[in-house]
Amino acid sequence: MTVAMLFDLDGTLIHSDPIHAAVFIELFAEQGIEIDEAHYYDHIHGRLNEDIFGDAFPGADAKALADEKEARFRERLGTAAEPMSGLLPLLDRIKAAGWRTAIVTNAPRTNADAMLAAIGLSDHFDTLVVSDELERGKPDPLPYLTALDRLGGTPARALAFEDSPSGVTAAARAGIATMGLRSSLTHERLTDAGAVATLADFSDPALAPWIDRITKETT
Repeated sequence: MTVAMLFDLDGTLIHSDPIHAAVFIELFAEQGIEIDEAHYYDHIHGRLNEDIFGDAFPGADAKALADEKEARFRERLGTAAEPMSGLLPLLDRIKAAGWRTAIVTNAPRTNADAMLAAIGLSDHFDTLVVSDELERGKPDPLPYLTALDRLGGTPARALAFEDSPSGVTAAARAGIATMGLRSSLTHERLTDAGAVATLADFSDPALAPWIDRITKETT
């Protein structure tokens, strides 16, 4: 029986949101609009780049701005970063159990590859689902449904891990029990979007009952 463990990337496997916020603030300023971190978390966090720039600057080339934003992000990220606390022991447990894994991200593939390389996990996951390579991205459930299809999993035998309202909404709408990572947002913001529980990181004791539930259901 397939168990699927589905992970967002930005802000979930790596605490990358401060880098994204800084780059958005910089780019918006260059376009004549002043924003701050609060604006980033309230209006930008977790959304697709071309939607963000298209809404903010209707007369501009949204794709060009998105490409520039991600190039600056990768430059600031560098080649080495720390994975989220508790992630590596969790992945070891998942591997030992024989469960399947996916990355489900709204980040472009070049960014996803860069982040996974920076935290040393490039070859660790069974599949990588990139929203902008599908007809619809998060908050639509399609990316999560695509991941389940690739892994041969079902919502009832899956857990998702997300840090943004759009990501939580996508996973919850796919029928998947979703853990909200409080890397940048509050418990209330994440549960309001549909998270069944929230975690400070992957070592949070609140995760144990959900792992135990799946373990019992598959033994």
